[in-house]
This record gives sequence, C-alpha cells and structure tokens, in this order.
Amino acid sequence: MRKYTNKKDVQKKSYYNDRFYVTPTLAKLDVNTDEIYSKDLEYLETKFEILDNYIESDELVFYINHKDNVKVLTCLRDDLQYDLLMELSAIDYIAKKKGFEIFYEMLSLTKKKRIRIKTFIQEKEELRSVYSVFKMANWSEREMFDMYGVIIINHPNMKRILMPDDWYDYPLRKTYPLQGDEKASWYEIDKIFGKEARDVIGPEIRDSAAINRYDTKRFARLGHEVQYGVDITNKAEPEHTPIEYQEENGIKFIKKFNEKDSKILKKRR
Repeated sequence: MRKYTNKKDVQKKSYYNDRFYVTPTLAKLDVNTDEIYSKDLEYLETKFEILDNYIESDELVFYINHKDNVKVLTCLRDDLQYDLLMELSAIDYIAKKKGFEIFYEMLSLTKKKRIRIKTFIQEKEELRSVYSVFKMANWSEREMFDMYGVIIINHPNMKRILMPDDWYDYPLRKTYPLQGDEKASWYEIDKIFGKEARDVIGPEIRDSAAINRYDTKRFARLGHEVQYGVDITNKAEPEHTPIEYQEENGIKFIKKFNEKDSKILKKRR
C-alpha cells in the first residue's frame, strides 16, 4: 500500500509527485540494430551534420541543425522515400534551455517506417518554413506560431490560426496562466460591448469547472426555458419540469436522478 502524504497544497507543487503517474523513460537503442534505419542515417550523414541519433519505440530519432530543416526534409522525401510529413510542432523549454525543441514526424509508405527529426531554436530565433516541401506544414506552422510564438519565415500566410489576431501572448507556453490572464478575462467583453460595460457585466469566468446556474444573461437552462433578461436575482424562477437525467424505461438498476433530491454545495471541495 502506498504511503499516505498530505495533499492539501498539491496545487502549489510541481506535477512530478505521487498524485500523477510519470511515464518511464523509453529505451534508446543503437541505430545499427535496424538495417533500414542504419542505411538511411548513413546516407544523411554524408550530406548533413547529425548531432545525435537513436531508435526509440521502433522509430528513428535524430537531431539536426535548425538551418538545415528544409534541406533535410527535401532529402528524406526525394532520396529516401519518406513520402509524408505527418506532424510538426514545438515543445516549450524556455525555462530550462531558453528555447524550443521542434520536431517533424515523417512516414515512408514504401519502407513502412517512421522517423522523427528534431532540432532546437532559441526563443526569438527564426525557423524556416517547410511549406515548400510539404503543403501540410501550412496550418501546422501557423498553429506553432499561434500557440508557442515560434517565429516562422518564408511562410505564405503567417498569421494566427486559432486565436484572434490581436490576442496577447501564446496559450501553450508553460508560463501562460491556465485560466488566462487579465487581458483574456476582458477580451470578448471589450470587443462586443466596449470597455465601458466592464462594470455592468464583469470579467469572464474562465474556470471550466465553475457553473453559475443563475446567470441573468443566459438564454436557456436544462429542463426549462427562461426569457432573456428575466430578473432572477432572488432565484425567483418560472415553474419548470424537474430535471431527470434518465429516460423512461431506462436501465432499471440505475437510480433515476431527480433535481429535487440533489444538494448544492456552498463551495467546491
């Protein structure tokens, strides 16, 4: 049985603790253990500087200089039959290494092999777009810029893809607040109603676990409808059908939920 530890301050701790499962590090094998990978890497080493290489989870992984990314992917496509670029993204290592690790995942339909190309750039260092080699990089590189702030050059349409163009900061960086920052709390209110409505509406509730059943600006609620703007400040609502989350003739051994039997906690546990 695992030893009990006090978890009252668990939210303030690093996530590397007994509350979470940490995946063991996978074994890194020598590339010479696979004939196909060995030949591919040998060919690449005649053309480019390979900083490190190994086989992990039956997949070749090697590191390159970030300035060679376009040339390496072109060589893999044209000379080594790696036909598809499956994925590309970044990993935030700003706190530890002051930059990002960039990876490209490729697949060869002929060889039935996957490889992963990795490189590293500083936080404000530019990375060349590989759109000219694989068109799928278009949206993936835009997402990498939008979420991490990785600077991509030679891209045909480098702009945000998920967040608004004027959004502040980059949501997938480890320094970005989980519930957004002060600017995020007021963004939609400022855009739709104007800053003068801040005192009337209040900041956005960005905690996905928080539910306010008595929001006076909602349009409908489960089990009944209330007209927009109806004053229910004192929870004076129209009569409605009790909420039951079990259809008629449902599973017999599951107790039907009835709203009247439920209890509302004054605060989250």
